[in-house]
Amino acid sequence: MNDKKLTDRIKKLSDKYLATGQDLYSFLDGLLYSDYMGYWDYIHLDTLLSLQTPKTDFPDEKIFILYHQITELYFQLILLELEQINKNGKNVLETGEDLGWNKQITLNLFIEKMERINRYLKHLINSFEIMINGMDRSQFIKFRMALLPSSGFQSIQYRMIELRSTDLENLVTGTDKKKTSLVNQFEKVYWKMGANDLDSGKKTYTLKQFEKKYQKRLLKLTNKMQSLNVWSKYKSLKKKDRESKRLINLLKEYDTSINVNWKLAHYKSAVKHLKSQSQNIQATGGTNWQEFLPPRFQKIIFFPKLWNKKEKEQWGKEWVDSII
Repeated sequence: MNDKKLTDRIKKLSDKYLATGQDLYSFLDGLLYSDYMGYWDYIHLDTLLSLQTPKTDFPDEKIFILYHQITELYFQLILLELEQINKNGKNVLETGEDLGWNKQITLNLFIEKMERINRYLKHLINSFEIMINGMDRSQFIKFRMALLPSSGFQSIQYRMIELRSTDLENLVTGTDKKKTSLVNQFEKVYWKMGANDLDSGKKTYTLKQFEKKYQKRLLKLTNKMQSLNVWSKYKSLKKKDRESKRLINLLKEYDTSINVNWKLAHYKSAVKHLKSQSQNIQATGGTNWQEFLPPRFQKIIFFPKLWNKKEKEQWGKEWVDSII
């Protein structure tokens, strides 16, 4: 062992722990007395496997719960990357430098993060076959009634992904999007329009509860992201970097993956499990899935200026047509 390297490490450790008001010897004693860490401890395996609490005795309900938990973990992976884009890759521990929120993001960092995000989304979209073909329909139709009025619509992380990705006006339905306040725009965000009662047209209980729990948090994030979202960061790049075909293609892939392919996967699942020859079964949250899920009806595009007129007009059409 190199004595100088060891001495240097001990000096750095001593400086680190002295800042806490304790000496290095106390922390070394703690290391001597502590147990080794196992894999199961590090990822809290026992806790993780205890988080599935089915409401019925149907075996496939546990598959349903597990898959939705996996989905939320993938959303968390995506958010970790989006947050770094929003913050320009701020990582004080690694670089020793506070890169700050207002400095310009580098092209290489932007590309790296978008590649990661697209990789996560690709795996997530492919995995949705579990929901489409990995559950018994007769079991699903029965155990889903125990879930009322909860709905996947209530995923706060998915809404955070949207707000961290694009300007609010790109998530709003109707005209005159820029001629009103953010609060008023937020009331017309597309996913709220899809959570109206099928009969009365009023807000569903599912939406009301979601707003009660998350409205303030989402509005705060909306305000914060207006100059920090992915689209804003792209526009802040130097002209030469904005013309990077690699970055543009990655952004368009992300746009298509999350706003067409991911939503289409849900639509395919709904068609299989909720559509019948005699009637369409209502979603657990009371959302109008026939109008809410198809990408060409929602027509949400994070980066509309990256697409030509025809591409925007045909947004999601070929994918939906292939299913219907």
